[in-house]
Amino acid sequence: MATTDLSLSKTRASAQALAPSSSRDLALVVNWRRYYDLTKPKVVVLILFTALVGMLLSTPGLVPLSTLAFGLTGIGLAAAAGAALNHVVDQRIDGVMERTKNRPLPTGDLDAPNALLFALGLLALSMLILVALVNVLTAVLTFFAFVGYAVIYTVYLKRSTPQNIVWGGLAGALPPLLGWTAVTGEVSLDPLVLVLLIFVWTPPHFWALAIKRRDEYARAGIPMLPVTHGVAFTKSQILIYTLLLFVVSLMPVKTQMSGYLYLAGAIWLGATFVYHAWRLYRSEGDAHAMRTFGYSILYLTLLFAFLLADHYLMPALALLGLNG
Repeated sequence: MATTDLSLSKTRASAQALAPSSSRDLALVVNWRRYYDLTKPKVVVLILFTALVGMLLSTPGLVPLSTLAFGLTGIGLAAAAGAALNHVVDQRIDGVMERTKNRPLPTGDLDAPNALLFALGLLALSMLILVALVNVLTAVLTFFAFVGYAVIYTVYLKRSTPQNIVWGGLAGALPPLLGWTAVTGEVSLDPLVLVLLIFVWTPPHFWALAIKRRDEYARAGIPMLPVTHGVAFTKSQILIYTLLLFVVSLMPVKTQMSGYLYLAGAIWLGATFVYHAWRLYRSEGDAHAMRTFGYSILYLTLLFAFLLADHYLMPALALLGLNG
């Protein structure tokens, strides 16, 4: 009987010893998940997609696998670092906005010093990869993109001017250029056209969301355009920028970077975007704002997909025609 009691005691002691370990393991998993959330993975995926398109459009042949892997890794790490630093700087703002109140810092899941170290670590690793395994030009441009978003936009422009997203959007427009220079090691006209596309796309994309979230921005003290100039004025600006975007989207054909397949896609996608911008302009309040915002993401994704399709399919069709 004593032996049985002793065995039971050992079993209970073992269970008690294991329980804290399981809790620690669970806490570690949750903690790392919150570090992952700091990187804004959905945004990074879109950045990497546009960078990949820049890479693939830069050459008629195949991109070397090492350049593809290390280039995208370095660019992605820098984008993740910028997102993490944005969390640190915007901690107070995120805490008072419904859309962002569950981010890792406002909830207390992570603290600012650790998030800052995480961001700087990602940036350092990004620069190391790009300098050592890609090229210095791409590293320098990627660093400027990081500073433009995480410092110039987040710290200064976002809080000081209703044109914040216009000028701050330049940093977010650079990924196609970064992808291009990762392969070619030089800057040329075609990747700058791709940068211009994203630069002009950013205001109507983000202002549509800002219309829906204008009360939150006002509460946080952020001078977004719908807060400072009203919803009606913002809608007119969205329509103007969308019309300008339609024109800019035709430039790849003018520069002969793309052909008729892209042209057809750009006209279709652009006309649909103008339709949504017009619907938003004519609607009451924010009735069509999120539809416009959602379509803007689809628009950019499909537009760059048409660039890729034209780049690879049109030469293949031409070759088949010659062989016939």
